[in-house]
Amino acid sequence: MRVVATTEAPLQTRADTIAVGVFDGERVAHDLPGEPLTALLDSGEAGTESGRLALAHAERRRLILVGLGKREQFDAEAARVAAGRVVARAAELRARTLCWELPHRVDDAVAGGLVEGTLLRDYRFEPFKQAAPDDPPRLQELIVSAHEDVSEAVAAAALVAAAQNRARDLGNRPGNDLPPRVLAEYAQQLASEHGGLQATVLDESEIVERGMGAFAAVAAGAAEPAKLIRLDYDGSGGESPLTALIGKALTFDSGGLSLKPGAGMHEMKFDMLGGAAVLEAVAALAELRAPVRVLGVVGATENMISGRATRPGDIVTALDGTTIEIDNTDAEGRLVLADCITYARRERAERLIDLATLTGGVVAALGSVYAGLMSNDDGLAAQLEAAGRRSGERVWRLPLDERYAEMVKGRFAQLTNAPLPREALAITAAELLHHFAGEVPWAHVDIAGTAFDAGTPYLDEKSATGYGVRLLVEAVRALNG
Repeated sequence: MRVVATTEAPLQTRADTIAVGVFDGERVAHDLPGEPLTALLDSGEAGTESGRLALAHAERRRLILVGLGKREQFDAEAARVAAGRVVARAAELRARTLCWELPHRVDDAVAGGLVEGTLLRDYRFEPFKQAAPDDPPRLQELIVSAHEDVSEAVAAAALVAAAQNRARDLGNRPGNDLPPRVLAEYAQQLASEHGGLQATVLDESEIVERGMGAFAAVAAGAAEPAKLIRLDYDGSGGESPLTALIGKALTFDSGGLSLKPGAGMHEMKFDMLGGAAVLEAVAALAELRAPVRVLGVVGATENMISGRATRPGDIVTALDGTTIEIDNTDAEGRLVLADCITYARRERAERLIDLATLTGGVVAALGSVYAGLMSNDDGLAAQLEAAGRRSGERVWRLPLDERYAEMVKGRFAQLTNAPLPREALAITAAELLHHFAGEVPWAHVDIAGTAFDAGTPYLDEKSATGYGVRLLVEAVRALNG
């Protein structure tokens, strides 16, 4: 979709459909045809309540009047929600070019939110199905009409939303179409297409040779070889601290010999969405030419069953020399991340942020509204919480504690990946990762509840959300602001 900003009035643009917002206690903006829109409000067909929609026509254009609620409560996330609802209505109207009349006296974040909500709601994943004749057409263009120049905010939001949609594409692809080697090839393609990005891929043999025994144990049963994918971006000339973004990318997770229930196993293609978000966040930072220094580390593998598969009770040695008893082969993501965190530390990362669809425990605690945040550094955690509020990808901090860390200690090895009793599951998983982060400022974001089937008015309820791209971009920029 083409996205542009203009200072032309909405009716001077080429849009066939114009979205007009109205706040509680206010009237329609003076630079729009007031009579048909005012009539909708006066008749009660339209209202200023948040999300309420009504349709009018003027000068051969469709006008969608959308209630925005109270002005003081309208922020970037409310703009995304409003835009999502407008796009759904515009699709019913078979619109091709949509113009948003930017509400007066709002900040650039609202302009960005309208763009993100539009592009995210217009997303479809269709490479494996033919379009039906009655499918509504896709939007071809979005125009943001404002009294001031908002082109920079609009362009940045369009770029980040496009990156999030690419992450959704990766997550929605089936496991047979996106094994680790194909994900690694995709990362190399990203690097070739985005200036300032450099991709490096370690094959499974190198993973084993380097001593990443925890990562290798997860990959042991798979015919498809594991890959460690590295993306480097330095937009600061080496001046800013190195932030490592670390992603779990289980391109398919059967649970290994601790086999998952069959009913939901088809969803385990989504177990790579932490890695997808990391790849696309780093690419977006490069496209934005952000003055930051970032190391992306993605552990990509399948967790499968074969005669070579790791057994429950096996003990492995991680990259830092820690021994881990694998008491449940379905608690595999923390094993991959453990070695990826150590790898990032050895590359002298000064901050560590990992993102993973890690535990069902975080879904039980927070559902699909918040991702779980656990951190050994209050400053880093606060920055992520603030970035979550600004980006709309919210996180809720859960505690770490020595008593939780005690629960991760193994019976026959230093650590266990599946502690008993089975309680505080999201936190004990984070405590295992905390061991490998050590004293380096580190934050773990468990996105198991937000990564897929977590619909909002601007995201499809039945597929990957691409959660984390906006959060990571916002957080890294703020950390270096």
